[in-house]
Amino acid sequence: QVQLVESGGGLVQPGGSLRLSCTASGGISSLYTMGWYRQTPGKQRELVARITSDERTNYADSVKGRFTISRDNAKNTVWLQMNTLKPEDTAVYYCNKRNRINGYDYWGQGTQVSVSS
Repeated sequence: QVQLVESGGGLVQPGGSLRLSCTASGGISSLYTMGWYRQTPGKQRELVARITSDERTNYADSVKGRFTISRDNAKNTVWLQMNTLKPEDTAVYYCNKRNRINGYDYWGQGTQVSVSS
């Protein structure tokens, strides 16, 4: 069953901004940590940002200061605001929902972000 649906990806020029959204049909209660990951061909999927149910956040060094993750459990939604985008940010971005108790992962289908002039 589809759990996560993403939107907001696209093509943007270097220095531009994009806002990714992820809606969870099963909700995002305090049981879950939410995150955004990205992957390019030939590379391992890497953590971009994550946020716990009590709003604690963690960012990859490469995006710290430029990206912001947020969540609204009542809206079943998590966002990734991406500013000052660079060509090296080009990747498929995936939304992740992780059960804090058993570690089970739900993944979105991925959305393409392309940064190019």
